[in-house]
Amino acid sequence: MGLVVAGERSGVGKTTVTLALLAALQRRSGSVQSFKVGPDYIDPMFHTQVTGRPCRNLDPVLTSEAYVQHCFAKHSQDASHTLVEGVMGLFDGASGSEDWASTAHIARLLDLPILLVLDCSRLSRSIAAIAHGYTTFDPRLQFAGLVLNRVGSDRHLALLQSALAPLNIPILGILHRDDGITLPDRHLGLIPTAELPHFNTIVDQLAQLGEQCFDWPALLPYLGGEGGNFIDRRDAETQREEGEGEKGRGERGKGKGGDHIHSSTHPLIHPSTHPPIHSSTHPLIHSSTHPPIHPSTDSDCDRPRSGLQLLLRG
Repeated sequence: MGLVVAGERSGVGKTTVTLALLAALQRRSGSVQSFKVGPDYIDPMFHTQVTGRPCRNLDPVLTSEAYVQHCFAKHSQDASHTLVEGVMGLFDGASGSEDWASTAHIARLLDLPILLVLDCSRLSRSIAAIAHGYTTFDPRLQFAGLVLNRVGSDRHLALLQSALAPLNIPILGILHRDDGITLPDRHLGLIPTAELPHFNTIVDQLAQLGEQCFDWPALLPYLGGEGGNFIDRRDAETQREEGEGEKGRGERGKGKGGDHIHSSTHPLIHPSTHPPIHSSTHPLIHSSTHPPIHPSTDSDCDRPRSGLQLLLRG
């Protein structure tokens, strides 16, 4: 099987999360294959340096959908674990009217669940609206869970967990804010690994971060183990059509034991179970009755805290 690391937008920490996962997996098995959505050449340098295997680009614009599927199958078949890093926001593709060449497009094309990275640094309960929107926007997508990035205090984490609880989406990673791991960037993205003399030290830090911050018993099934209780929001008709199409394409290469989960053993969670909140039931709050909140009275969730701050561009 495999897992797609996606973000709600650029800069949320996709690359940091991906590298931490890759570094920890490399320590565990030594056989990890990574992929990068789009034509980016800098992020794959980091992947390759961490895993010791060439990172492969998945770009249907410069190649084709068939090539993307073939490339993934060919290069993941002999790896113990497989990970795909997305590009920009989950639904950002080659145009504004559709998601062609986006991370969502690749996830559907490869039939892989998504690990959604959320930047929690400047919000609390609003995180639930973001998570709800992203996980229900396209009912054809499957979600393994969430990674909460740039979390502040323990109180901040409690607020986030309380807000997300009604959505029943697993939280598979929690990364706190800290300046300890920082990779410099410039106009094209991250500075290449060849220009970072202490990169091996950073990789060790990333591996330690990966071991400590993720729910490995829940993650490993998606990365090449058995099982995997992902949230499949596709309706039954869509799944049936995609299943029939899959028979014609033949068996794709998978990691060891990477069998798909069937809905008979893991009931689907549909968007209908998480209906949107309409304004008719929640009247607007006007500023005349609720004056703006100034920084001096705001909650402490935005104050700098010790923890792990991930500054890599996603």
